[in-house]
Amino acid sequence: MNLKWTLLLACCFIMTHCKNGQEPKTLIPLSDMAIHTFEIKDPHSNANFNEVVVKHLDWKAEVDFDQKKIKARAEWTIENKTEATKLILDTKGLAIESVYLNGDQETTYTLLDGDKLFGQPLVIDIQNNTKTVTIQYQTSEHAAALQWLSPQQTHDKEAAFLFTQSQAILARTWLPCQDGPGVRFTYNAEVNVPKGMLALMSAVNPVKTNETGIYSFQMDQAIPSYLMALAVGRMEYQALDHHSGVYAEPGMLAKSAAEFVDLPSMINKAEEMYGPYRWGQYDVLVLPPSFPFGGMENPRLTFATPTIIAGDQSLVSLVAHELAHSWSGNLVTNSDWEEIWINEGFTVYFEHRIMEALKGREYSEMLASLTYQELIEELDAMKADGQWADTKLKVDLVGRDPDEGLTGVPYNKGYLLLRKIEETVGRDKWDGFLNTYFSTYAFHSMNTETLIGLLEEFLISENKAIADSLQLRQWIYEPGLPSNAPVPSTQRFLAIDELTKQWLDKGELTQVMKASSQWTTHEWLHFINNLPKDIGIDPLMQLDAAMALTQSTNAEIQAAWYQLCIVNQYEEIYPYVEEFLVEVGRRKFLTPLYKALMQSETGAVWAEKIYKQARPNYHPVSYQTIDQIVPWK
Repeated sequence: MNLKWTLLLACCFIMTHCKNGQEPKTLIPLSDMAIHTFEIKDPHSNANFNEVVVKHLDWKAEVDFDQKKIKARAEWTIENKTEATKLILDTKGLAIESVYLNGDQETTYTLLDGDKLFGQPLVIDIQNNTKTVTIQYQTSEHAAALQWLSPQQTHDKEAAFLFTQSQAILARTWLPCQDGPGVRFTYNAEVNVPKGMLALMSAVNPVKTNETGIYSFQMDQAIPSYLMALAVGRMEYQALDHHSGVYAEPGMLAKSAAEFVDLPSMINKAEEMYGPYRWGQYDVLVLPPSFPFGGMENPRLTFATPTIIAGDQSLVSLVAHELAHSWSGNLVTNSDWEEIWINEGFTVYFEHRIMEALKGREYSEMLASLTYQELIEELDAMKADGQWADTKLKVDLVGRDPDEGLTGVPYNKGYLLLRKIEETVGRDKWDGFLNTYFSTYAFHSMNTETLIGLLEEFLISENKAIADSLQLRQWIYEPGLPSNAPVPSTQRFLAIDELTKQWLDKGELTQVMKASSQWTTHEWLHFINNLPKDIGIDPLMQLDAAMALTQSTNAEIQAAWYQLCIVNQYEEIYPYVEEFLVEVGRRKFLTPLYKALMQSETGAVWAEKIYKQARPNYHPVSYQTIDQIVPWK
């Protein structure tokens, strides 16, 4: 098998068809890779998907901003694989009104007590001839997936806004479903919203507001529940090319479209590497600032934080990350949330490859170096906090919120493992494997054991030297970072280190100021993040006076700078920190800033004051994390 694979990589390639008749540069290798099936075991779902599985959803909903509820009817087409008499769906906080089989046959059901984390299992009595199950229900105004924004909480301050965040197990708060990444379904939807508003979903979308407020959607490619998405508000659209574009509030649209001008090129580069984009359209929706993540890879409609709109395209690697999810995650999906590294590690690797193809190796190595630095810092913090077991790639999340697994480990340690594989077997062979992997396992689930088997069969085989060099199982099943981890390096960062040393030794900023006029955001981050943590107030004041870092409008630079200033009790920046924390809801920024504030008596007083004001602006994903940091009553 190994010999055949080698010969095929060397000799047997086929060209894939690209959109509009264009021929991509990448060649896709033929191989004997085949689908390996396995039973999905999901510790975060109460659903009986191994007995009865949902296949298609017809969803009809009314969005009620006054009551902050969605009133809906979900009709599931099911496949009864075992002649089961019960269909069990995940719900959390849903008010179930009625359940019917095959459209008009009312049936009995039980909503079990459940628990605070996983919600209430909905147990529905079905029959052998049951093809569809229809559920009439309403969401709670406290549904964790839904954030209802007042006009004042939006960018334009003119109209209310709603958006969803279903990952990881929040889809069950607005849809009775089998809420795990291992279950996929197609869907159609009809959504009724207030007139003058536009509704968008992770589906085929309209580009203009209509007069009725009723919008229809279709998603013919099967997705897991965490990729169900809905946004409602005053939004407009600008195309970037024939199959990509940007949605945003009217006041954000022009600068958002300007920021993402390279998106069509990103898509082309991604397709050249790992095969055709399989989802048709690729659009980005720039959300109001309370969105808790940098981005969310909803198929056909990536949700993005406005904090990446820097005015100079310096933070668009986040869009490359979400685009990469169209292959790793959306196309080939982790079977459950303990396998999240298969989703995120591959995506960070692919993100860096896209940015290398777009901006060059030196640029992508700056991203990789920051990735490495962030991981080392996080590993140290997790060890100090007694979370060392969670630094494994395959993490134990039984009985825990899967959100606890969304540390930097699956992202950045996962990336470094894949980079190690590339450097060990060679980029051509690794790209051949990935190309075939994405093609073969498209719209299927993947778990760690199956992936290891594929890597051993097609890349390692019986080559003991490669196996010894990779230490694959140590990377995956043991905590920490193996000694063979790649250490990215870039001359641009080394030059900054030298300038920083000269400044700290001599107190003269002239050379730093001269060089920094040409720095990218990544160079600024490296500079700030590598200053001594106990640098003291005087050097910070010197930097601020010369470079106005406190007044930066780049969210990444702001967050890094503010954290360093808080640790050193440079209290003059606190009003700016307050404005930032009230305005921005991105958890990546909130968590370290609140933690830093809580380390001092003065800072803790500030943190509690700010949080009382800011918490209503945050999505539940964010405030449930910050509640554990700042005392909240």
